[in-house]
Amino acid sequence: MNDMLMAAIMVVFGVAAVLCVIRIVRGPSILDRTVASDVLLTEVMCVLGADMAINGHTSNIPVMLIIAAVGVFGSIAVARYVARRDNPTP
Repeated sequence: MNDMLMAAIMVVFGVAAVLCVIRIVRGPSILDRTVASDVLLTEVMCVLGADMAINGHTSNIPVMLIIAAVGVFGSIAVARYVARRDNPTP
């Protein structure tokens, strides 16, 4: 039962990941790419969380925390870059 559930989760998140990668490659703007990469990181975290829930362990929590921190800091960096690019100071 666990194998079938994990396979179904992997298929659903795999399709979503492929769509996110397509959006990252096609763009058209840096904000589209940033949102797609955030969604991709969130999907990875969900797969790790599903693995922990199905198999009854908590060994992936540090990995999930690092992925979340990378996503947050990356989004902040891109937002600051876009804000400075759109509103140059004299």
